[in-house]
Amino acid sequence: MYHYSVIIQYDKTDEVYVAKVPELEGCMAHGGTYEEATKEIKIALEGWLETAKEMGIAIPEPMVLAS
Repeated sequence: MYHYSVIIQYDKTDEVYVAKVPELEGCMAHGGTYEEATKEIKIALEGWLETAKEMGIAIPEPMVLAS
């Protein structure tokens, strides 16, 4: 099981929460609420990983935070 960091920021221009996984290029999602963005990034992450596996693309390891 992979555990990736997710960054969620509010975009004032589009009035949405934007979520992204820094380690996975292009893995982004958005939602009208923080909770919706969280739900959508989980779906995007699963799809990103599944597609990478199907295409034989190397999957980056999650960042490890120093404790």
